[in-house]
Amino acid sequence: MATFLYKLGRFAFRRRRFVALIWVALLAVAGVGAATAAAPAADSFSIPGTEAQRAFDLLDQRFPGTNADGATARVVFKAPAGETMKDPANKAAVERTVHALQSGSSQVDRVADPYAAKTLSRDGRTAYAQVSYKVTGFELTDASKDALEDAAKDGRDAGLTVETGGNALQAMPETGATEVIGIVISAVVLVITFGALIAAGLPLLTALIGVGIGVSTITALSSTLDLSSTTSTLATMIGLAVGIDYALFIVSRYRAEITEGREREEAAGRAVGTAGSAVVFAGLTVVIALVGLTVVNIPMLTKMGLAAAGTVVIAVLIALTLIPALLGFAGARVLPRKARRTPKSPKSPKEARKPESASITERPNMGTRWARFVLRRPVAVLLAGVVGLGVVAIPAASLELGLPDDGSQPTHTTQRKAYDLLSDGFGPGFNGPLMLVVDGRDAHDGQSAKSAAARVAKEVGKLDDVAVVTPPTFNKAGDTALLNVVPKSKPSSVETEDLVHGIRSTAHGIATDTGAKTLVTGTTAMNVDVSQKLNDALVPYLALVVGLAFLLLMVVFRSVLVPLKAALGFLLSVVAALGAVVAVFQWGWLADVFGVEQTGPIMSMMPIFMVGVVFGLAMDYEVFLVTRMREAFVHGERPGEAVVTGFRHGARVVTAAAVIMISVFAGFIGSSDSMIKMIGFGLAVAVFFDAFLVRMALVPAVLALLGRSAWWLPRWLQKVLPNVDVEGEGLCTQLGDGDGDGDGDGDGGSGTGTGSADGPDPSAAREPARV
Repeated sequence: MATFLYKLGRFAFRRRRFVALIWVALLAVAGVGAATAAAPAADSFSIPGTEAQRAFDLLDQRFPGTNADGATARVVFKAPAGETMKDPANKAAVERTVHALQSGSSQVDRVADPYAAKTLSRDGRTAYAQVSYKVTGFELTDASKDALEDAAKDGRDAGLTVETGGNALQAMPETGATEVIGIVISAVVLVITFGALIAAGLPLLTALIGVGIGVSTITALSSTLDLSSTTSTLATMIGLAVGIDYALFIVSRYRAEITEGREREEAAGRAVGTAGSAVVFAGLTVVIALVGLTVVNIPMLTKMGLAAAGTVVIAVLIALTLIPALLGFAGARVLPRKARRTPKSPKSPKEARKPESASITERPNMGTRWARFVLRRPVAVLLAGVVGLGVVAIPAASLELGLPDDGSQPTHTTQRKAYDLLSDGFGPGFNGPLMLVVDGRDAHDGQSAKSAAARVAKEVGKLDDVAVVTPPTFNKAGDTALLNVVPKSKPSSVETEDLVHGIRSTAHGIATDTGAKTLVTGTTAMNVDVSQKLNDALVPYLALVVGLAFLLLMVVFRSVLVPLKAALGFLLSVVAALGAVVAVFQWGWLADVFGVEQTGPIMSMMPIFMVGVVFGLAMDYEVFLVTRMREAFVHGERPGEAVVTGFRHGARVVTAAAVIMISVFAGFIGSSDSMIKMIGFGLAVAVFFDAFLVRMALVPAVLALLGRSAWWLPRWLQKVLPNVDVEGEGLCTQLGDGDGDGDGDGDGGSGTGTGSADGPDPSAAREPARV
């Protein structure tokens, strides 16, 4: 692989105008496609294989024309103290508002008058009008939204309290200024790392091009593939982070090769051949984790994963081709001014074969000093890291999952105020009614949908926590009934979840007796089914992703224990990150600091999505940092020396990459979308834990304790595993470098270089495992 990438890098450098033109053309085509595409679809929660989804599908078949996908709004009215909604003046105000709602927009399908529909509370002080639209919330025009708000204002002018809930007022997620701040921080880190504006600008430029192509493509296909607005935002988040990091590693290696006296084209080829190999395998781990989300079989989650994976693939391709092309345009300006004035002469063959350990004592840096500190106290560092992450992970035991509704909106919004008014007037469970669909087509002889529905209503009404069971509504054929059940408890409570299970158990007994099937659906039931589906899918998902990545890392490191250590370290960091998410977004700790206006259950799909992304990113740093350690070990260094060598070359760049990724993810904490905010926070915290605690502390501590055992691989596996030359051993042999060349200055470590693909030298293995 390294040899192929070496040739690719040289080609891109030589044909830089052609390569750059191709990427600019792709960006232009994607941009035109995005500009001419239809509006994105509204977020949907289609969950194949669940009872709630089967009920929704049955409703579409048996009750056609209900426009279940259309936007809805609930305009809630509350009378002043001492009055009721039946007072003539209040009733007239409501009727005027209903008329304004009906005539205010051509997109309105129907408006249910509170007095005709009998949607008044028992005390008579609260009422609501249900507004149904012909289009989705994202397709509503500004004029329709303005008409809705103006109608509510007219009701307020009459002295009523009027608030509006539902999805008609939903808006596209906004990230605010924090996303820009994250990019600015990334730019500052790059300037500090490279000491040259041109070198710092290349990763930012290529990352923005990659994200532009990826997100524009997603936007162009959003209507065709039913992609939600959240999909493009998450693709932006992940694409920016990996795009900057992958370009950073290759530019760093190129600078190292230049300072060693290489010709520019040769340096570009070697940078792509060595650092590019690590980029390919790091990208593969991220793609595996994201594509693996398809096993959950939740369409929205699958599309999010595939779209983000596509953006990662684009980031890898840009790093391997556009970066060397732009390096050709940049010339010597990628180096600091001092390095341009005093170019380093090439190494002699004798110097190229000089052991790395000699240079460790000559040029110690912060990475060297930290590695030596950990090697002197491996047990203390290991215990401190594990205990610290374990304490942060404690809140994860209280994780509660749920789907967002108006109750999760900030308290100052009209949606949340409407939610609270309905809860006060009609009971906590009114905002999460359950829908029961009774299918009587297969009823036994003498039975009918009517008799079955009556029995369902009677027996369900006897269950605990049931406030109201509405009379059944039948379709035209009379073979299917629809009932609404209002719980006594709020939608996200354990009591309501138990009620869903209780209704389904009761319905099973009725189906046995009558043959009529009863399905439970609605947002609350869907939430229960989503949580169950995600719980059932978590173990198969982790087994698939961790298993494939374990095999991939065995090929990269040619070791059994190193991939195992990498997987265990990931579990520590991701559980700790989930604990931090629960503490902030569910418990409300430091909520004001992170702009969390309303605490509540964690979005159901967020944990498993975060697990997939964090696993891929965690393996990135494992590849970049540990590969350099293995390279040093197979060239004869003792295990401890190899760890120090890896940190000397890789710590600075890996640290910069982690800070950049954290700043990019943290930039999305300012999003108005609660799921984006949670994922941005969770990924930022997870990368911090994984990069600085797991990879920088626990990894060297474990390697110090394992010694030579860390690099053990059974001989039969050595023969079976393919030699992909991720460390560039074949490339260096082909180029006549002997045992390989150094990385040059301390900023050039990409975690790649030369190394034996078949494991440590047997003679070296007989030496004592000293640090």
